[in-house]
Amino acid sequence: MATSKEPPQWLLWCVLIFMGAGWGLTQPLTKVAVSEEYRQFGLVFWQLVITALFLGMICLVTRRKLPFGRSYLSTYLILALIGTILPNGASYQAMVHLPAGVMSILLSLVPMLAFPIALVLGNEGFRWRRLGGLLLGLLGVLMIVAPETSLPDRAMIAFVPLALIAPFFYAFEGNYVARWGTAGLDPIQTLCGAAVIGAIVTLPAAILAGQWINPLANTWGAPDYALVASSIVHAVVYTLYVWLVGRAGPVFAVQVSYLVTGFGVIWAMLFLQERYSLWIWAAFAVLLVGLTLVQPRKHAPLAPDVT
Repeated sequence: MATSKEPPQWLLWCVLIFMGAGWGLTQPLTKVAVSEEYRQFGLVFWQLVITALFLGMICLVTRRKLPFGRSYLSTYLILALIGTILPNGASYQAMVHLPAGVMSILLSLVPMLAFPIALVLGNEGFRWRRLGGLLLGLLGVLMIVAPETSLPDRAMIAFVPLALIAPFFYAFEGNYVARWGTAGLDPIQTLCGAAVIGAIVTLPAAILAGQWINPLANTWGAPDYALVASSIVHAVVYTLYVWLVGRAGPVFAVQVSYLVTGFGVIWAMLFLQERYSLWIWAAFAVLLVGLTLVQPRKHAPLAPDVT
């Protein structure tokens, strides 16, 4: 029998919607962050610092230890590279040139790209349904880049491959964790440690590339506030995601993929006044169908039964 300590279903759905709205909001916030002179290495560094501080406080409050042995350091470094530095660095560059809504739509490719990577690593067997989802994902990308009237400026097409780097690495990150694990660390410890190591790695890169952002040098503007807000939102939502997986299961929690894409488009239209062609909307619909095909079909209980 389920105990009274289990959260009600309506609360789990509210958390899921909140997560989708939060993660979707990070896309237009990122667009604002790159709207002036700030570029990838400086932005990634401060994103990692803010994430490390926020999750570090959670670790402190919950008395989680953050080990820094050799095996842990390698885990932190690899996940920092494939989970933040490389994908976010590419996203910041692409976001300078592409609409935030299009970036949100392309992020829905993560579970589709995860399928061929899972096959290569031996994490999963072949499934025709997921292959169909992958093919629809590729069709959606073609609907964005092929028609002459799909994007506001034809020159934007050159940056679509750059935007695809992020979903590829996010897909690879999930498969890496499934294949090799996180050295026994829980998700909060893992993300906090990766943020610390990632900040150390990106600091010299930001300085040498001339992309260092000094928060004390000038009066803060919209890009500064957008960067801080985006980093905090990501850390809060990721923490909620960990909580939701533990209460409702991964099959329920993974549905946030739909909401992230949808809210990303909605927020971009509301806050950035972005408008899209019929080709973009058609690509959006095709990608959502593809996303449906690659999602797990097995229904997990919203909360575990305790007997």
